[in-house]
Amino acid sequence: MTTHKLLLLPGDGIGVEIMSEVERIIAILNAKCGGTTFEVEHDLVGGSAIDAHGVAITDAAMAKAAAADAIILGAVGGPKWDDVPYEIRPEAGLLRLRKDFDLFANLRPAICYPALAEASSLKRELVEGLDIMIVRELTSGTYFGEPKEISDIGNGQKRAVDTTVYTTAEIERVIKSACDLARKRSNKVSMAAKWNVMKSGVLWRDVTIATHKDYAPDVELDLILADNCAMQLIRNPKQFDVIATDNLFGDVLSDEAAMMTGSLGMLPSASLGAVDPATGRSKAMYEPVHGSAPDISGQGIANPIATIASLAMALRYSFDMGTQADAIEAAIAQVLDDGLRTADIMQDGATKVGTEDMGKAIAAQVEAKLA
Repeated sequence: MTTHKLLLLPGDGIGVEIMSEVERIIAILNAKCGGTTFEVEHDLVGGSAIDAHGVAITDAAMAKAAAADAIILGAVGGPKWDDVPYEIRPEAGLLRLRKDFDLFANLRPAICYPALAEASSLKRELVEGLDIMIVRELTSGTYFGEPKEISDIGNGQKRAVDTTVYTTAEIERVIKSACDLARKRSNKVSMAAKWNVMKSGVLWRDVTIATHKDYAPDVELDLILADNCAMQLIRNPKQFDVIATDNLFGDVLSDEAAMMTGSLGMLPSASLGAVDPATGRSKAMYEPVHGSAPDISGQGIANPIATIASLAMALRYSFDMGTQADAIEAAIAQVLDDGLRTADIMQDGATKVGTEDMGKAIAAQVEAKLA
């Protein structure tokens, strides 16, 4: 019997509701996957942790995360905590998890299910069949560089500084991760940066070229300015397969790509660390792309698909359970083909359901596919 340890961090807002539907799928996996079981622990992160402990994540919760084989996070934040000190804001818990476990590669798929092509803001022919993977560097760059400060420069004026810092090694490992993914897909990597105006962009370009030459000459490489990449994602998104980019541009480009699929509520993500030579596995955290949506929290109408799909990514990338991941993804597609929709993806002629009913419908399909 193989036991995998999962730490579930529901977080804030709709995080608790959507995580309940993940647990429904985990129960089915435990019942259907003979020889493999998932041991689940829970803890607080974000605003809920601030309310209970005064910090966005406790040392005890970090210890649980360190002992887990994978972490699944719901969402953090909300207006309730707008006035807490910057250092303990809800997002600080998420950033600590990423930084302490060196989760440097953020995998953000943008997949347009055929049943939702009409829900995209782009024309059907541009997005139907869309399948892009954005690999965003997650632990360095503008969000972590120092100095990061707002200073008083006199005469009623202030000066804000955010520093973008990258090293060769930090870029190299992201490009290698992107090339590894591309080899399992369409064998093409596009690297987006701003080498025309930013020194960090020059380093990204130069390290990418050198890494590609030494590590993955078999993979097709395209260098693209980040602003042009944003434009091309709208003009012809299916020209891309894997896009590798830095922390700041990755944040923007991945949200842009996400909206092509019809709803942020549809998309999962994975944050992966370096492979441990002893186990052959990476430290990993999985979470939906969407936020805590406090405006609909507690109403039972949130879309759980992105979080369920994040579990599928965990099965694929942390546990080598591709068959079970395929079953979950196929179950999601089947439920959408059957016309079930939560409010965020509602279409004419479809059947509107809430969080629980959508979760139950997907769970039923998963159970049937694993029978």
